[in-house]
Amino acid sequence: MPETMPRPVQPPSSPAASVGLPVAVWFGVILLAVLVAYGPALRGDFLWDDTGHVTHPELSSLGGLFRIWFEPGATQQYYPLLHSAFWLEYQIWGEAPAGYHLVNVLWHSLSACLLIVLLRRVSVPGATLAGLVFALHPVCVESVAWISEQKNTLSTVFYLAAALAWLRFEDDRKPARYAVTTLWFSAALLTKTVTATLPAALLVLAWWRRGRLSWRGDVLPLLPWLALGVAAGLGTVWFEANHIGAQGDDFALSGVERGLLAGRVVWFYLGKLVWPAGLAFFYPRWTIDTGAWWQWLFPLSALGALAAAVWWSRRDRGPLAAALLYGGTLFPVLGFVNVYPFVFSFVADHFQYLASLGMIAFLTAVSVRGFALLRVPSWSGPVVAVGLLLLLGGLTWRQSAHYRDVFALYEATLARNPDSWVAHLNLGTALDDAGRPEEALPHLQRALELKPNFPETLNSLGNVLNQLGRPAEARPLLEKALQLQPRFATAHNALGVTLMALGQSDAGIAAFEQALANNPGLTPARVNLGWALANNGRTDAALEQFAIARRQQPDFADAELKTGLTYVLTRRLAEALPHVRRAVELQPDNADMRHILGVILLDLRRPAEAAEQFETALELNPAHPGARAGLEQLYRLQSR
Repeated sequence: MPETMPRPVQPPSSPAASVGLPVAVWFGVILLAVLVAYGPALRGDFLWDDTGHVTHPELSSLGGLFRIWFEPGATQQYYPLLHSAFWLEYQIWGEAPAGYHLVNVLWHSLSACLLIVLLRRVSVPGATLAGLVFALHPVCVESVAWISEQKNTLSTVFYLAAALAWLRFEDDRKPARYAVTTLWFSAALLTKTVTATLPAALLVLAWWRRGRLSWRGDVLPLLPWLALGVAAGLGTVWFEANHIGAQGDDFALSGVERGLLAGRVVWFYLGKLVWPAGLAFFYPRWTIDTGAWWQWLFPLSALGALAAAVWWSRRDRGPLAAALLYGGTLFPVLGFVNVYPFVFSFVADHFQYLASLGMIAFLTAVSVRGFALLRVPSWSGPVVAVGLLLLLGGLTWRQSAHYRDVFALYEATLARNPDSWVAHLNLGTALDDAGRPEEALPHLQRALELKPNFPETLNSLGNVLNQLGRPAEARPLLEKALQLQPRFATAHNALGVTLMALGQSDAGIAAFEQALANNPGLTPARVNLGWALANNGRTDAALEQFAIARRQQPDFADAELKTGLTYVLTRRLAEALPHVRRAVELQPDNADMRHILGVILLDLRRPAEAAEQFETALELNPAHPGARAGLEQLYRLQSR
């Protein structure tokens, strides 16, 4: 930010000249604009790891809220305030994604409004324009349209609230204000620990405003915050390594390689901020090579730019302050510490959501001051600003459409990054979950070619081969997945399915039991175990497993269906009927389940109800042989 920024009066021809509206009005304007720009995403589904962040049913009680705070590992990441927010939202609208999308839009709009207030507070030119640019910039789409990244949008609200409270504390140094400020900062840390960079950012801001730092006035009050931030950051690093898996060969970079990576990351993010073209959910994962001379240009040019900013700071502290704010906020994701997404790519748009605030403010202020120096009509400034915002809003609208469902997201990703193994894996898995294993197969095979030893890919491909009736091909893949990750519960479950298909029932049962030993809450494995026991004549043990499965997941249709079929095996049709009915209620569009229900009703001498189920099954699948045979049997009975 240029040193001459702290002027209360802005140039009359600047694009941000007309900012006299109250903050509440601007919030309404921003919220409306963001709602329009993110319209395609507001109707979107859950994506990728959203279900790992949105509160699980077993955590939805008050006891679950206690576990969120005091049981590390109960949630995907230990951000208890974030997951408390998800817990509260779950109480309101359950698993309906629209509510979570609206909340993300609300937090993002509030952050943009707080940014305006903060920049006005320190007299930065173009404050309102900077807030609007942040609100509509397409690089923010990943954070706003992806429900999991509520950690970004909510933590930024707390971050900016803490910064504003700190500026008020600087006015009168009242202990009560300091306590309130510390509470805001603590809330930010408990939502996402990248906000640990705030104390350093406040020191940079103080130096930019006054040209010096006071040990007693500036540094000493922030030392407790620095200690909190360091502790939270170290805790996150440990959690990433030990609970999420940010360790291993994918993270084996030397110190020199990490320096090369950091320089490239900074320029990549700055480039996307200035020219937001080719945005993707997964970017290519770079190969860091100390022997490639051109890779040294990134850190050397970054250091050169920093040195130039230091030299220029004798005249204008703005560029150096902006560089320090941007680079310092990005520091946790520059490559010096391991974060799990580095497995997929070293960069992601959501990593620069918070860092973009300072750089957007700087670039906007420079643009406003530069435009004011041009000899152009006074009306041209607002016209240019509106044109810029419409362009950014249009890009955001187009980008947010990629987040309407998993198929749109990964197809768009592969169009821009065809060799993204994780996009192939996720798209293949989504197609498999949608009952389209034939379409899933080539994507999973390509994912395995691109990254041969990733257990998730081996497991997903083995599962698809099982569904396609190719268990002999699935077996070595699943066994390899378990060699790489012995406690991989879903792979044990898939291997059990393979072994059962190969006629090795004892080994299959053992595989299902091992899956449950590693993850007792894996309901599909419990249902598979029960069905294997039922087919081995151990119906009482099977029914016991099904009862546990129904308690664990009351809406799991397969548990109800297999319970009913186990009763059918022992000719207890009356007991089977309510369970199969419940399965059909849970999956009314499943033709196979309706056919099974029709057969049971037919055996119970209820032909009219049976005919209804067979006819519905044929409407769902006109080529269903069982339903057609059932109707033909009914016609023969009626003719007799």
